[in-house]
Amino acid sequence: MYEAFFELQMKPFELVPDPAMLFASRGHRKALSYLEYGFSEGAGFILLTGEVGSGKTTLIRNLVQNLDRNTSRAMIFNTLVNSEQLLAMINEEFGLETGARDKVTLLRELNDYLIDQYAQNCRPMVIIDEAQNLSAQALEEIRLLSNLELDAAKLLQIILVGQPELKELVAQPCLRQLRQRISINCHLRALDREETEAYIYHRLEKAGNREAVSFAPGTFDLIFEASRGVPRLINTCCDFILLTAFIEETHELDYELVHEVLDELDIGTFQDQVASESPQSAALDQQELAAIIARTEVFQDRLDNHEKVLRKVVRAQQSQNQQLGKALDEINARLRELLPKGANESLLAPVRVVEGRGPG
Repeated sequence: MYEAFFELQMKPFELVPDPAMLFASRGHRKALSYLEYGFSEGAGFILLTGEVGSGKTTLIRNLVQNLDRNTSRAMIFNTLVNSEQLLAMINEEFGLETGARDKVTLLRELNDYLIDQYAQNCRPMVIIDEAQNLSAQALEEIRLLSNLELDAAKLLQIILVGQPELKELVAQPCLRQLRQRISINCHLRALDREETEAYIYHRLEKAGNREAVSFAPGTFDLIFEASRGVPRLINTCCDFILLTAFIEETHELDYELVHEVLDELDIGTFQDQVASESPQSAALDQQELAAIIARTEVFQDRLDNHEKVLRKVVRAQQSQNQQLGKALDEINARLRELLPKGANESLLAPVRVVEGRGPG
């Protein structure tokens, strides 16, 4: 809605994961390097964890976007399923038929597919997001899939992506065989204060205008304190800040404006559990963070509703301006008809409607 006002080509702080917007923080560069190494080396299992909203899905989509054509992939996002349903979803993602097939048939057909892919020099990969929701039985089923191999090579790579609870789940004694097969294990941490500032400028630049707004001293500190460096929360804060600046028709983000917006969002209260001296390594209570994320999504819905209302107001105003303009043109035409021949038409001094700048 505010893109034209700030001379942006797109909204810079969307909540939808976008690999084109990936910000290469130290933690993200490290995780991406681990993922790329694991993939190139044919690691059977790769584990990627991170806090809610830390950018795991964006990182994975960036990886997938850069895979070569000799890679087939199955991406699973719905993990509230049992082991057999999970297997069926994997087969379906690979383009295999799943209707009226029992587990034995599903496994046999998957094995045949993997062997066929190997013969074509193609590497299949299964990526399971939100894997912390899987049961121990489903995770054990995933481990058994890694047994589908030839003497010379692994037939399937598996990437498990989830919140920190996934590590606790994998640590269970019943899953020790799975744990032993995980060759790459990386964790995404939140951004620090400097990275938060760089992240915001990065998103603005990617959206088309790094200098869209100016930040007064102390405003980045407010955003960092409210979001604790969690990218999704940073996006929510900044989207609401830009919307407020647009409504107030300003490109200057002063301390009071940012403070007022963040106070209204009310996401700045985290229960810190200090784990070390660096702020980015402070542990966050998972339930509290999840609740905050859910609350910000409610605010995002409110922003969307505000946007719809403002668009309607602007369209109505533009329509009224057009109608008024037509009426004035008709009046001017009638007045010209009434003027004596040879009279100076400039005496009419016609009034014109000047259309104000509306939202993009």
